[in-house]
Amino acid sequence: MYYCGIDIGSITAKCVILRDEEMASSVVAFRGYNSAEAATAVLEEALRLAGIEKDSLVRIVSTGYGRAAVREAHQQFTEISCHALGASYLVPGAATVIDVGGQDSKAISIDPAGKVLNFVMNDKCAAGTGRFLEVMAHALEVDLNDFGALSLKATSRAEISNMCTVFAESEVISRIASGATREEIIAGIHDAMASRIASMAARVEIRPKIVLTGGVSKNIGLVKALEERLGQRLEVPAQAQIAGALGAALMARKTLDSCPRA
Repeated sequence: MYYCGIDIGSITAKCVILRDEEMASSVVAFRGYNSAEAATAVLEEALRLAGIEKDSLVRIVSTGYGRAAVREAHQQFTEISCHALGASYLVPGAATVIDVGGQDSKAISIDPAGKVLNFVMNDKCAAGTGRFLEVMAHALEVDLNDFGALSLKATSRAEISNMCTVFAESEVISRIASGATREEIIAGIHDAMASRIASMAARVEIRPKIVLTGGVSKNIGLVKALEERLGQRLEVPAQAQIAGALGAALMARKTLDSCPRA
């Protein structure tokens, strides 16, 4: 049987199709203005890649920032539960999930089955999120995709003490004026962001294995800074960005019997 999960985040739309418990296809695309159209687009592309028709899907679950806009969904679940389940699938034995998305970040304590035990979420401020990094990249005139590699070249860090995005941008500009290199400033940005995320994560019980999910997990500079702050190694699966959509697909499979297709 085929099951589908669609995760509509603040920046990207993700879709995963499972054939029983194996991934048949996955898609990541920029969300754009219309969440409903983005959901349909990633679903159609995932179906094409899986080589099946929509009628083959026995259940579709949506999650994420725009989950209510997914017209094709039979049911919705929060990103907390879906990221927990997806991370547990990707990293068996995972106990803590740290998800850093475009406009929020979260830390989740989970049991061996991927069930949420406790969580904390930052969704009121851009600090500690992908949006914070976007603003900093703009201020430094650097491609965000180069941020991680550049920070690893730094021999020292320029201190960034303010995590309010507006004030941090001003602080970055002042560091440029004082002669700090881009690499040093970016390393400082990652350290400040890692400090914020680590403080948030400390409010749940941090237990290894720790899994990092979300689009920001691709930033090696932040991964290293966060490992330093936590004093522990992070597991970063290759499919970290689709953990939420994967969890939604797993939820579709899990809930099919109790919530039959409408």
